[in-house]
Amino acid sequence: MYAKVEDNTVVKVNSSVASFNKAAVSWSKAQLEANGIYEVVYDNTNLKDTRFYNNGAESFTFANDTVTASYTAAVGKALDDVNEVDEDGNALLDNDGNQVVTSGLKSNEKNQIKARAAGLLQSTDWYVVRHAESATAIPANVSTYRTAVRTKSNEIETAIDGAATVEALEALFTYTKGADDVSSRPLGEWPTL
Repeated sequence: MYAKVEDNTVVKVNSSVASFNKAAVSWSKAQLEANGIYEVVYDNTNLKDTRFYNNGAESFTFANDTVTASYTAAVGKALDDVNEVDEDGNALLDNDGNQVVTSGLKSNEKNQIKARAAGLLQSTDWYVVRHAESATAIPANVSTYRTAVRTKSNEIETAIDGAATVEALEALFTYTKGADDVSSRPLGEWPTL
């Protein structure tokens, strides 16, 4: 990313140096800066995971011969579902007369966990169908695995429900390295077959 600076003010930002001057693509850093074109340095201090936060607005400043892009503070997304209302505070209804609900982080994450569990179980669903159609026994390791997936899904959903803040919810999914140099997260891992 590059910025054009005039009178110590950033006047234009673009990903291509050619947007400022076609010849500039072959210029050295010194030539670019002599023409008021600077490579942007990013200060990502306030950037957070967009899965859990709405990041703040980006702004550009010029100081000490450096253009810096920075962001205002990120704001956590809503944890819980929100029943939408109109400007008068009345329940906002869809075309079928149902309350319009905006899903919060907890609902979104639990839906993803349910989808992941369903995906893991799908590869062994045929054992269940075969058992239902022909009474052929499901191998013990497959039954154990399927039970473990459902149990893990329930454990994760319970942990999600227990998160009181966006930070606590994010921490559940965050991998850290322990003293043994092994990465893990509070939610643990899904079972394997």
